Amino acid sequence: MAAKDILGRAGEERAVRHLTAQGYEILDRNWRCPQGEIDIVARRGGMLVVIEVKTRRTAAFGHPFEAVDGRKRRRLWQLAQAWIATNPHLANGRMLRLDAIGIIGADPDAGTLEHLVDLT
Repeated sequence: MAAKDILGRAGEERAVRHLTAQGYEILDRNWRCPQGEIDIVARRGGMLVVIEVKTRRTAAFGHPFEAVDGRKRRRLWQLAQAWIATNPHLANGRMLRLDAIGIIGADPDAGTLEHLVDLT
């Protein structure tokens, strides 16, 4: 596995721990379909949340949230709809929200974590 993939997986693990501590129930991870991949699908209360996780060693090439531009958000909405169509029993009529988690640090466990709620 490439170093960037190892960093990304470690960031996703940290994001899951953060979300769980905040009361989110993790429903799915690394869900794939022909259109792409969703990092994390979770629910909290009446909300279904699709979460994009971006992990960077440094901010030298920009903040992780800069990678979640309008094009990426549109794709996440499409992927969320595909996930709901595949898992209607888990979506169960909940409101849908897109979030992003950015982690900066060579060690994602010790890096700075920011959770951007509601990308709309």
